[in-house]
Amino acid sequence: MRAVTWQSKRKVSVETVPDPVIEEPTDAIIKITSTAICGSDLHLYEVMTPFMEKGDIMGHEPMGIVQEVGSAVKNVKVGDRVVIPFNIACGQCMMCRKGLTTQCEVTQVKEHNRGAALFGYTKLYGHIPGGQAEYLRVPHADFMAKKVPVGPPDERFLYLSDVLPTAWQAVKYANIPKNKTVVVIGLGPIGDMASRIAQHLGAEIIIGIDLVPERLARAAAHGVIPIDVREFEGDQQALAEAVRSHLGGRGPEAVIEAVGMEAHGSPNVKAIQQMTTLMPDPIAQKLFTTVGMDRLFALHSAIEMVGRGGTLSLVGVYAGQADPISLDALFDKQIQVRMGQANAPFWTKEILPLLIDDNMFDVDNFATHRLSLEEAPHAYEIFQKKEDEAIKIVLKP
Repeated sequence: MRAVTWQSKRKVSVETVPDPVIEEPTDAIIKITSTAICGSDLHLYEVMTPFMEKGDIMGHEPMGIVQEVGSAVKNVKVGDRVVIPFNIACGQCMMCRKGLTTQCEVTQVKEHNRGAALFGYTKLYGHIPGGQAEYLRVPHADFMAKKVPVGPPDERFLYLSDVLPTAWQAVKYANIPKNKTVVVIGLGPIGDMASRIAQHLGAEIIIGIDLVPERLARAAAHGVIPIDVREFEGDQQALAEAVRSHLGGRGPEAVIEAVGMEAHGSPNVKAIQQMTTLMPDPIAQKLFTTVGMDRLFALHSAIEMVGRGGTLSLVGVYAGQADPISLDALFDKQIQVRMGQANAPFWTKEILPLLIDDNMFDVDNFATHRLSLEEAPHAYEIFQKKEDEAIKIVLKP
């Protein structure tokens, strides 16, 4: 089959690789009909290279048709149309029963002291081949392969793999009081979708912060008050004051931080991140997981602007073990913080009914680019460089 493979920093290529096969009775093989590039794929493309191996198959946002099932699979059959959530979970253990599929006790990557395995996401998360390919092996298929109706276009359901449940969890964790206010920092696919979900769930005022004009315009078209962070030249207090000016002088009840480790600013930390990608992998891995630091402009801004007694929902991916965070401000302002990888398989049952009969959240038009699988190297390049107004890219095998 053809698959998108990682080759080196900022280099992916489409190669012919062996087809996946059934390895366990609980497996299924899916023929991919659509797969998307996620913002967190760019972490692999750019800063998490010490944990990658040449030839790794990328991607964790796939859907398609069931081609083959293992002998123990009962809930799906050959020919079913399914979407595959990005984190791999058994659905039966204590953590899965609690809805914490990212902590699945069966698929935890204990070698690296990590939670559940992820498709296409480094040695840290199980080294499982990803879904930017023609075919995908799906473990624990009875739980993982989520059946969707035939008829609507793929993109009606494709984002159940990651974008929708991640944004949904971000909003749920933000605990936004109805008819109240939320700020979304970062208007990439997750932040953009979170703003739409927040509006659906009753938020009255939604402010979106970003530095990419196309993202700001896209959010504004869906009722978000846009703020261009470039106007504040790294001044977190001035940015917070601009937010408060829209809210009668108070901070918002909730802030969703959808940027994470590669936020702009902090040039020294950026240099350290880039330096690790040039070191031998064993050394770089040790540095990354013990003294690694993230660029924290977005997080520090969120802490500065959130109203007293409010909630921070952190959905951006962080990896630094030595990140300095203002516990003083969190304590003094009595801020609640919730965070973590999205429990994607768990949230599907809440979101899917909203999509079946309606183009809810304008998902049919969410992608900015639709390219063939063979065009993946170009797709990664324009997405990473924020060129050609690339915000969400769907690949077709």
